[in-house]
Amino acid sequence: MKKLFLLDAFALIYRAYFAFSNNPRINSKGLNTSAMFGFTNTLLDVINKEKPSHLAVVFDTSEPTVRHIEYEAYKAHREEMPEDLSKSIPYIMQIIEAFNIPIIFSHGYEADDVIGTLAVKAEAQGYTTFMMTPDKDYGQLVSENIFVYKPARMGNGVEILGPKEVCEKYGIRNPKELIDILGLWGDKVDNIPGIPGFGEKTAMELIKEYGSIENLIANADQLKGSKQEKVKTYADQALLSKKLATIIVDVPIELDEKSLEMEEPDAEKIKAVFGELEFRNLLKKVLGEDSASSAPTPLASSSSGQMDLFGAPVENASSNNNNTTEIREENHQNYKTLGETTHSYKVVETEADWKELFEAIASVDTFCFDSETTSTNELEAELVGLAFSVKKGEGFYIACPVDRTACLLLLDKLKPIFNLTDKTLVGQNIKYDLLVLANYGIELKNKLFDTMLAHYLLQPDMRHGMDVLAETYLGYSPVSITTLIGKKGKDQGSMRDVELALIKEYAVEDADITLQLKGVFAPQMAESSTQKLFDEIEMPLVPVLADMEREGINLDSEALREFSKELEIEVAKIEQEIYDLAGLKFNIASPAQLGKILFEHLKIDDKAKKTATKQYSTAEDVLVKLAHKHPIVDKVLEFRGLVKLKNTYVDTLPTLINAETKRIHTSYNQAVASTGRLSSNNPNLQNIPIRTERGKEVRKAFVPRNSDYTLLSADYSQIELRIIAALSQEKSMIEDFKNGTDIHTSTAAKVYGIPVEEVTKEQRSHAKMVNFGIIYGISAFGLSERLNIARSEAKSIIDNYFMKYPGIKQYMDESIEKAREKGYVETILGRRRYLRDINSANQTVRGFAERNAINAPIQGSAADMIKIAMIRVHAEIKKRNLKSKLLLQVHDELVFDAYKPELEELTALVKECMQNALPLEVPIVAETGYGKNWLEAH
Repeated sequence: MKKLFLLDAFALIYRAYFAFSNNPRINSKGLNTSAMFGFTNTLLDVINKEKPSHLAVVFDTSEPTVRHIEYEAYKAHREEMPEDLSKSIPYIMQIIEAFNIPIIFSHGYEADDVIGTLAVKAEAQGYTTFMMTPDKDYGQLVSENIFVYKPARMGNGVEILGPKEVCEKYGIRNPKELIDILGLWGDKVDNIPGIPGFGEKTAMELIKEYGSIENLIANADQLKGSKQEKVKTYADQALLSKKLATIIVDVPIELDEKSLEMEEPDAEKIKAVFGELEFRNLLKKVLGEDSASSAPTPLASSSSGQMDLFGAPVENASSNNNNTTEIREENHQNYKTLGETTHSYKVVETEADWKELFEAIASVDTFCFDSETTSTNELEAELVGLAFSVKKGEGFYIACPVDRTACLLLLDKLKPIFNLTDKTLVGQNIKYDLLVLANYGIELKNKLFDTMLAHYLLQPDMRHGMDVLAETYLGYSPVSITTLIGKKGKDQGSMRDVELALIKEYAVEDADITLQLKGVFAPQMAESSTQKLFDEIEMPLVPVLADMEREGINLDSEALREFSKELEIEVAKIEQEIYDLAGLKFNIASPAQLGKILFEHLKIDDKAKKTATKQYSTAEDVLVKLAHKHPIVDKVLEFRGLVKLKNTYVDTLPTLINAETKRIHTSYNQAVASTGRLSSNNPNLQNIPIRTERGKEVRKAFVPRNSDYTLLSADYSQIELRIIAALSQEKSMIEDFKNGTDIHTSTAAKVYGIPVEEVTKEQRSHAKMVNFGIIYGISAFGLSERLNIARSEAKSIIDNYFMKYPGIKQYMDESIEKAREKGYVETILGRRRYLRDINSANQTVRGFAERNAINAPIQGSAADMIKIAMIRVHAEIKKRNLKSKLLLQVHDELVFDAYKPELEELTALVKECMQNALPLEVPIVAETGYGKNWLEAH
C-alpha cells in the first residue's frame, strides 16, 4: 500500500511549543527544547503507529505568497514568533534531516498549498495521503484517498477526517463547500475578513441552504434583516475571503516518489542532535542506545545546506519579518569518559587501605561521599558499598557485607569520619544518603554541601541530575547504571550482584565527579545572591526533611476502607440519579457520551462549547457555569468528585503504608519548583483534598501515633496577601492587617464604596477572589469567568481595586519593569526566578512571564519563610529534647505529632518560630489547632 504522510511543519511545531508553555523543557545549556521534543514525539508516533511508506515535512518560507499580493493585509496581525520557538527551527530541521525525511517548500506558496498539490498528485498515482495538521482549512481537500490526520491532543486520540466526517462536521454536501464557510466566517488569525458578524454557525447555515457564496450573493434578496444588508454590503469582501481561504493545488512542484520513501534514520546524525538537545530517553527509543558519548554537531554543519536557506526565513514565516536568527556555534567535543580519564580508584580492604583513607580525609577540608544501595526507596535500601573522593581522579570504595551485624561493625570504623564537624561532606542529593545511613544508626555531623541544591539555586529552571551536570559543566559522561544492572523494570538486576571491580569504578566515579562539581558551583554561589540561601535555608533544611520523611505519619487505614464502602454506595446512588434525570443509561465517565446527553439529548445549552476535536466540552469549569440550567449537572460534578476521591486517595493511601513502620512516608523535593516551594511525592500529601466535605474525610484518617499524642496543625494566615502588602508598601492594606481587620470585608467596602457593615457575603466573596487573583495577574476576563459576572463588572471591580490600592498596582508595574531590565525577579532573601520570555515580542508568552514577575517574589518569599520556620522549630525540638515531632509541610501549614504533656510548650514554640521567621512590616499570623486527626487539628 502506498501510504503518504505530509506533515504541516509550523502547525505541528507551534502546537508542540505551546503544549509545554506552563512547564517548558529547558536543557542544561538554558535552551528551551519544548518544540523540538514535542515535534519529535509526534513524528515518532506517526512513524511507529501508522507505518507510512512515504513521508515528508512541509514548511512555509518567509517570501510573500500569492495571497499577500492579492490582499496586503493577509496575516498582517500575526504575533511575532516567540524567540525560543525561533531558535528551535534549525534544530527541528536537523532532526528531520537525521531521520532521512525530505523537507519540502516552495517560495511564494504556503505549506498548505504545497501539501494540497502533492496530495492531489499522489492521489493520481494511487496513494492514500494523510495531511497531518490541526488546521481546519485542510478539510476542503479531502477525498476518497486524501484525509486530514489530526494528531492526538489533551487526552483525545488521533482524529482522521475524510469526506463523510468533514461534511457531517460542517453540515455540508461536499468538502469543497468548506471553502465557502471559511470565506463567510473569516479567520482572525490569518486576517481573512469574511463578513463581519458572521460566525461559524451562521456561515454553516447559509452555505447549507445556498451551497456557495456566489449563490448566496445572487439570492441575497431572500435573506432577512441584517443578514441581507451584510451580504450585499460585503459581497466583494466575502468573495475575496473565499479566494484567500482556497488552498492552491497547482503549485509548481513535482511529486518525487523516490525521495519520499521511508528510510532508516541516520544513527550518527540522530546521536549528534539528540546529544545536543539532551534527549537521552528519545535516543534510546529511536536507536536503543545512550547518547552519553555522542558528539553534538554544530548546526551550521548541516550537509543539506538547508540551514542557510531556512535559518532566517523560516523562523519568521508567520510574521514576514526578515530578522535573522542568531545561533551560537560552539566547537563541541566528545564527552570524556572513565575509560579515557586517568584515575586512581582503590578498594579499601586491608588495614593499610583504611589508614590511607583516613589520612587522605584528614589532609583535606572537603571530601565527597556517595552510597551504593539495593533500592531507590530510602527506608528499604540496604547498603552495598560506600565511595569517598578527596581530590580529582582519586577515591576509595568500601564494600559492605550483606550481613547486617557485620555491616554495622564496618560502619563503626567510619563514624569518626562522619563526626568531623570541621570538615565539609559533599554529596549529590545528600538527603538520600542521610536517610540510608540513618537505617544503620549513623548520623552525619559534618558540614554538608549538596551539588544538586547548589545548582538548583543557580539555575532553578534546569535539570539537576548528576549526569546532566557532569556533561554540562565538566564535559564528562559518567558510566550509566544500566550498564551494570540493566534497564528499569522487573528484570533489572541488583547492585549486590555487580562484581567488585565494576562497582568500585562506578561508585567512586560518582563521588569523584560530584566533588568536581562542588568546585564549579561553590565559586558561582559566592559571586551570586545564592550563598546565603544555600547556607541558611536549603542546606539546613535537608536534615529536617530527612527526619520528617523517616518519621512518617500514622494512617487509620481501617477508617479509609469503611469510607471507601460508603463512597461506593454513594457513587452508585448518584449514578442512578443521573440515569433517572437523563432518562437513559450511558457511560458517565465518557466525556463524549456525557456531552451528547447534556447538549443533544437534554439540550441544556444551545451554545455549548466544543473541544479542538469538535466534541462537546464537559470540563469542570464549563459544567460549573451550567449548573443552574439542569439538576443533572450538579450530580455529574458530584459523581466525578467522589470517583476521583475514592480512586486517588481513599483506596490508594492504605496501599502505600510501609510494611515495617506501619506509617505513610512521603518524599519531599527541594529542587523541583522554581519558586522555592517544596513538593512531595509517593504519596503527594500536598494534594490531599480539603475544600469539599467528603474530601475532608480523607484528612480524618491521618492520626497521631498513639493515645499519648495529638496532632497539632499550624497554618500561616493569608500569607501571600501579607507579603504583597509588605512588598508593595500599600499603606491601606498594611493598616488593615495591623488592626486585625478582615481583609476581604475591608477590600469589598473599598471597591464597592460602601461602609464595612454593609458588605454582603457575595461582595466579600468577590473581593476575596480579587485579593488572591491579583497575585496571579488575574484579568477582567478571568475574574468574570470565575465569578460568573459580566466582563464589564469584573473590569470595574479591578479598576476600583487599583484605585483604592495604588501601591499594589505600582508594585506590579515595577516588578515587570525590573524583570525586563534584569531578566529575573527576586524574593525578599534574594531567591531568583529567571524569566526568559519577559521581553518577548509574542504577547502570549510575554504575558505569562509578566504574571510570574509579579507572583514569584511573593510565592518564593512565602516558601523561604516556612522553610526558616521549619529549621528553627526542628532545632528547638531537638535542643529541648521534646518527644513531639514535625511530620508534614503542606503549602503554608505544618503538622506535628504533639506529645500531650508538651502541647502548650510546642504550640507557643511553633507560633513564635513561624511568626518571626521573616519579620515584615505587616504582622505575620500563624493559626494553630489540635485534635485526634488532621481534619480536627486544621
